[in-house]
Amino acid sequence: MNHVALHDCPFVAWRNGGGRTRELVAWPSAQDWQVRVSVAEIEADGPFSAFPGIERAFAVLDGAGVVLTLPTGNVRLGQHDDALRFDGAATPVCRLVDGPTRDLNLMVRSAFGRARMQRGVTPAAPWRGLFAAGTLWWTDRPDEALPAMAGWHLAADHHR
Repeated sequence: MNHVALHDCPFVAWRNGGGRTRELVAWPSAQDWQVRVSVAEIEADGPFSAFPGIERAFAVLDGAGVVLTLPTGNVRLGQHDDALRFDGAATPVCRLVDGPTRDLNLMVRSAFGRARMQRGVTPAAPWRGLFAAGTLWWTDRPDEALPAMAGWHLAADHHR
């Protein structure tokens, strides 16, 4: 597994100029990625950038949440809600519920595969990743919990 710390990733301006993100993974390269994982900091209401041919998954990590206006209607997302999957060609308008948010984004080129983000453990897949917004503790006995991964880190693995 490769480990990436959020604080080690520089901020990158959004394609539409409306905010910034930190790219945790861009595979196989930052210029020609098939899979991209990033953490965005949304500080103001506005539209998402369009990514035609991309399947997106989006989850709120920190903050009161957002309301996204999609062609199918409004969707409210908070820290404990499941990730939302949507077509990257859509440019939902994002409205902050009560102040800035920090959000996890997974983007996969449709020709390459499908985007899936969920809380908890998933079965083996060609691409697997674990993002911890807080310290992740590992234990098989409650009295012997050990820190397994620091907060705001991504562990990712790609295999065929």
